[in-house]
Amino acid sequence: MVGPRRPQFVLFGSSIVEYSFGHLGWGAILADIYSRKADVFLRGYSGWNSRQALQVLDQVFPKDDVLQPSLVIVYFGGNDSVRPSADGLGSHVPLPQYVTNMRKIAIHLKSLSEKTRVIFLTAPPVNEAQILQVLGIDGRENKLCQQYADACVELCQEMGIKVVNLCDTFKKQDNWLTTCFTDGIHFTPAGSKLVANEILKVLKEADWKPSLHWEALPREFSRTTLMARL
Repeated sequence: MVGPRRPQFVLFGSSIVEYSFGHLGWGAILADIYSRKADVFLRGYSGWNSRQALQVLDQVFPKDDVLQPSLVIVYFGGNDSVRPSADGLGSHVPLPQYVTNMRKIAIHLKSLSEKTRVIFLTAPPVNEAQILQVLGIDGRENKLCQQYADACVELCQEMGIKVVNLCDTFKKQDNWLTTCFTDGIHFTPAGSKLVANEILKVLKEADWKPSLHWEALPREFSRTTLMARL
């Protein structure tokens, strides 16, 4: 650990998170905006679903750590919502089990600290034709993405957790099918910008004390601070 200690933001999820630190990805956007204000940590695991997330939850977020994250942004749902495979080895998680898993994740994160804040990101929509063309795979459907997104929103409303409904966010954009995805699943810079903007909107509007919006956090080693010490 290097100092001074800043608020820690952790991005936890599947490939939507793992790839978010790429060029103009939404994680990279947040890290840039919060430079000298908060440290953004990436905990993304391509191909994972909520069941796998539960298996490592205590390792990624140990309850006995002295320093707990100020913010955890969680994304699972896209892989959970894939149609079940005939051999049962795919990433599909039945909707009721997905909700149960996300509830357990939320309970664990909220227990870390009174000041640990949580934002869930729902499953986004997909471009089904592009997935088939670019990746040559089938099994992802927008109607399933919407069902899992709606269930995530309902859970968050029940538990008092902030949520970004990526299905609604993307579908409000003109030409979202052709501008938001690189392969039908993962985000272009335009898609990532939408995600980052929605997260920043939540952070600005949340009545958390202290606020975690970038404008409210002190800038480390600012000229004002240094001059005050002279």
